[in-house]
Amino acid sequence: MVHFSRNKPRQKTHSTKLITCKFDHSHRKPLTMKMELVFVPSPGAGHLKSTVEMAKLLVDRHGSLSVTVVIIPSIFGGSTSNSYIASLSAVSEDRLRYDVLSVDDQLNSPSDPRPNLVTFIENQKPKVRAAVAKLADSTRPDKPRLAGFVVDMFCTAMIDVADEFGVPSYMFYTSNAGFLGLSLHIQRLYDEGKYNVDELNDSVVELDVPSLTRPFPVSCLPSVMLRNDWLPLLLGQTRRFRETKGILVNTFEELEPQAMKFLASGETPPAYAVGPLLDLKSDSGDSGDEKKSEILRWLDKQPPRSVVFLCFGSMGGFREDQAREIAVALEQSGHRFLWSLRRAPPKGTFVPPGDFTNLDEILPEGFLVRTAEIGKIIGWAPQTAVLANPAIGGFVSHCGWNSTLESLWYGVPTAMWPLYAEQQFNAFEMVEELGLAVEVRNSFRGDLMEAEAETELMTAEEIERGIRCVMVQDSDVRRRVKEMRDKCHVALMDGGSSHSAVGKFIRDVTENLS
Repeated sequence: MVHFSRNKPRQKTHSTKLITCKFDHSHRKPLTMKMELVFVPSPGAGHLKSTVEMAKLLVDRHGSLSVTVVIIPSIFGGSTSNSYIASLSAVSEDRLRYDVLSVDDQLNSPSDPRPNLVTFIENQKPKVRAAVAKLADSTRPDKPRLAGFVVDMFCTAMIDVADEFGVPSYMFYTSNAGFLGLSLHIQRLYDEGKYNVDELNDSVVELDVPSLTRPFPVSCLPSVMLRNDWLPLLLGQTRRFRETKGILVNTFEELEPQAMKFLASGETPPAYAVGPLLDLKSDSGDSGDEKKSEILRWLDKQPPRSVVFLCFGSMGGFREDQAREIAVALEQSGHRFLWSLRRAPPKGTFVPPGDFTNLDEILPEGFLVRTAEIGKIIGWAPQTAVLANPAIGGFVSHCGWNSTLESLWYGVPTAMWPLYAEQQFNAFEMVEELGLAVEVRNSFRGDLMEAEAETELMTAEEIERGIRCVMVQDSDVRRRVKEMRDKCHVALMDGGSSHSAVGKFIRDVTENLS
């Protein structure tokens, strides 16, 4: 067994500057400099929505701060993403503006269908530079001072643009503090010659990760950390995290105390736990309010906490054989269900899933008739509205971080079924580290970009076991989730941990500019 022991964090000393405010004594109010931050989110609704919520929060908190969100649309399109971007463009105002770039280059080449997001973002630098140059135009009346860039975790190339304008860069990390700690730790191990992918692949090993309190199994590492063709891209991004003046993280202190302790150790730029940052109001899909209303009317007829909700995110689709396994599990469990079922895109492509055209052909014979009184199968789901409904008793999820935070916000326990990206880590952290979820299979891999390898199959027995566990009404997990629900609400209130972290970030931005 290979075991990587934890490195002791290097202690850094930081000089403390005395921040002084000038006062207009006739009004007893501080004369505050007008500042502007430029946010550059990654393409995709999951990153964009939480970034917009962060921008709104900053503008609400500081009357002299304005924000411009430079939006790089996803070239994959999709009506849900496009309608959300259109809704933002319609509500731009003086202190919160949205600048949508045009995207005309291709993410995929004919010889390689895998998306190279790093190259795609790099190619957007001239457009971002031009957009920011307009903001910095000295002819603008009452122009606020450019205070810095806040770049997405996948948009670190924009640090170069911030450098050109001579302003600091900050990062908005849309995932959790634990995975941020894991990424930084793997990067340091690799650079010190202590992390070898070839040694890991065929071994049963555990890693000692400083953002967790217990050993982390390699079986739960995201695929990108186990592949020599993808790892350099991840490490290149992670090295640039260290160049920023600070990292905003979509989490809260009470949820990830060990991870935040590591991020405060001096190993990294200052980290600010400012979450949960959730878009709870813009549930809109392909069919708009009519479909949403139909779903909620059905839920309103169900008993409290009686329905298990299955939903797997904007990229979560399944093959026919996997859909049949889920159907068998649902019927055998006997629970009422609301199932967002989408068809997986063709192997090796990176496009949103679609709908099955004929459910009778892919589901077990007679399933739809036998479950007509207790179940409802849908395509798109208004996820936040569903989770808020009192009929929902459990959530079977792909473990995307936004979905995880939403389930905590509404106090709904989750059965974790990770598919791609960092979701295996999320599942381990929620189940094993924090005790806030139950497991379907934490190490499951439904990787989207594996054009040749066979995708794993989750068995009906595993799924049924997860459904039964998450629907237990008096479980310790349900109790802990309710307690964490209260804590995440308090974190955002005046004096709460996240409220205070936002204030500290604003003060640091001001200090770094002076």
